[in-house]
Amino acid sequence: MYDSVTAWAGLALDRGLMGTPISQWALALLVLLMALLARHFFCRAVLRHLERRMGQREADPAMGAALGPPIRFIPIVVAVFVISRIVSADAEWRELFAQVNRTLVVLTLFWVLSGAAAPLLTALGRRENGISPSMIAWALRISRIVIVLLAAAIILEIWGIRVGPIVAGFGLFGAAVALGAQDLFKNLIAGIFIIAERRFESGDWILAEGQVEGTVETIGLRTTRVRRFDLAPVFVPNARLADSAVVNFSRMTYRRISWIVSLDYRSSCGQLRRVRDEVQAYILGSAAFVHPPQAPVFVRVDKFNDSSIDLMVYCFTRTTDWGEWLRLKEALACAIKDIVARAGAAFAFPSRSIYVETLPAGVDVRPAGPGSSEAA
Repeated sequence: MYDSVTAWAGLALDRGLMGTPISQWALALLVLLMALLARHFFCRAVLRHLERRMGQREADPAMGAALGPPIRFIPIVVAVFVISRIVSADAEWRELFAQVNRTLVVLTLFWVLSGAAAPLLTALGRRENGISPSMIAWALRISRIVIVLLAAAIILEIWGIRVGPIVAGFGLFGAAVALGAQDLFKNLIAGIFIIAERRFESGDWILAEGQVEGTVETIGLRTTRVRRFDLAPVFVPNARLADSAVVNFSRMTYRRISWIVSLDYRSSCGQLRRVRDEVQAYILGSAAFVHPPQAPVFVRVDKFNDSSIDLMVYCFTRTTDWGEWLRLKEALACAIKDIVARAGAAFAFPSRSIYVETLPAGVDVRPAGPGSSEAA
């Protein structure tokens, strides 16, 4: 028994695996283990070198996070290359190792490109004021799709699969699909125009008449997701937003307050002027409101209404935040209430007077008063 095991072990050591001695495979395994142990230190050394070359001010932490995984994979690629040189296999296996090496190199290079795309585009957006976050997101999606397609094409060529006939076949298939997917391409092109024209961006409050009103969350390839004020998401095709008039409230320079304050007809001209002057003084004396010539301020007696004398109050607040704007409106409303009370005037309410020229005989008409129990 011992002799047979010894003979089998000797035969295995002589013949090895795939014509390669076991000792070479053991050395190859040792190289792979060393690469696995060294990849963390290799990654740190490469990233530190890049930081020194770029400078601490320009170094982006996101770049290190994006490039870390592909850089840690480089020692594995080197180890596979060394193993292919150590193992003395036949010609067929050597060709297979060569293809695997080339495939790993291509994967690593395009992995680096895919990881570096997001930090590079983000840095470009910070430097160029004309590039919006939505444009960066679109460019990132397209660049990653192109990178994946190029990597797949090169890898297929490495393994002897010709890409030309495949592309031609996809071209014919795409032409057939395009006939039935016109709306898809229409929305895609509309999304590109929305991004290029910078109609709105993520986080903007928009109103599209007949479509939706809310906060833009994402501008996708086909649809735009808008969160309504009741927190329900709405997915609107890009073509509808491109063809509709869109009001972007987030780009208001100032926010308007436009009121009609109805005063009683018994208010005298002096009282009207006093109310007008004090309301105007309140607005012009507050730093929260915009003063001329940056924006108009009007406090004027506007017209004689059916049951009131109307005072127009027209001004703008510096803030465009909805909550802060509501607080300023409340403060202005309370100030107008106090001003009207100090002036001895009163607010009007809808009323109607009926004049009776004649009454039937025997009808008793009594004036309405505090002591009367009936009112005619």
